Amino acid sequence: MQVAEKRNSAVSQLDAKKTKHQSQLWTVWLGLRKNRIAMFGAVLLAALVISALIAPVVAPYDPLKTAIGDRLLAPSRAHLMGTDQFGRDTFSRVLYGGRTSLWLGIVAVSISVFIGGVLGLISGYYGSAVDVLISRFIDLMLAMPRILLALIIVFTLGVGIVNVMIAVGISGIPGYARIVRSSVLSAREQVYVEAALVVGVPNWRIMMRHISPNVIAPVLVVATLGLGEAILAAAGLSFLGLGARPPVIEWGYMISEGRDKLSVAWWLMTFPGIAIMLTVIAINLLGDGLRDALDPRLRSR
Repeated sequence: MQVAEKRNSAVSQLDAKKTKHQSQLWTVWLGLRKNRIAMFGAVLLAALVISALIAPVVAPYDPLKTAIGDRLLAPSRAHLMGTDQFGRDTFSRVLYGGRTSLWLGIVAVSISVFIGGVLGLISGYYGSAVDVLISRFIDLMLAMPRILLALIIVFTLGVGIVNVMIAVGISGIPGYARIVRSSVLSAREQVYVEAALVVGVPNWRIMMRHISPNVIAPVLVVATLGLGEAILAAAGLSFLGLGARPPVIEWGYMISEGRDKLSVAWWLMTFPGIAIMLTVIAINLLGDGLRDALDPRLRSR
């Protein structure tokens, strides 16, 4: 009889937890919607993403088509952002470059979140020797600056945009692993976790279904802000000649191509740089808004 009562109580705890998470998501959305700066960032980011997605439709020229007679033309009505040393339209190339840069950042952050999240989840849940081993590995990665670690990985794997994605993603693992670990250490002491253990739920199911939802909020904020960092890091590697290669169009590589022509064609570096700046600003504004919306102390004001 007592076992049945404990089981029923445990089920009630789990149901209450699900309802709580649903109400929290709605509260976060309301808080985010009230933040005008965050919504401006969201709209700006959406505009950049949409313009990149529909680049084949809105781009006035073929970004790869050369026209030597139109080389290094200044911005005009015919070419809004001028042309490069091969006569290619810079505006069209910026639109297409957004597809590569945004995708590169998303893939890199996904790698960081997945691997870092798994390591942090295992480390925080099991603790003991497993926690010590994973924590020391993370400390070893943190001993090197992120860009230096990414450079080492690129030199090891070889030059190429795919390897840049992997390098930037791996270099971002420590931050996510630490955040997930700290969240798991707090979540595993909650009543609903004990309730799941009473019901007989396996450890892997507890981690995935009952602890992971508590990790999503802080990881979402860090991943949003980390997207901007990943785009900047990837652009930096491409600028150094370690990332994108023709015919791939990427903002960092466009800046690298234009640096030798800065004195005679300022637009070659300026417009891709502005695109990177606007993207990072939009992401940071949205990330700050998410952080404020997810902080109960700020929501209560």
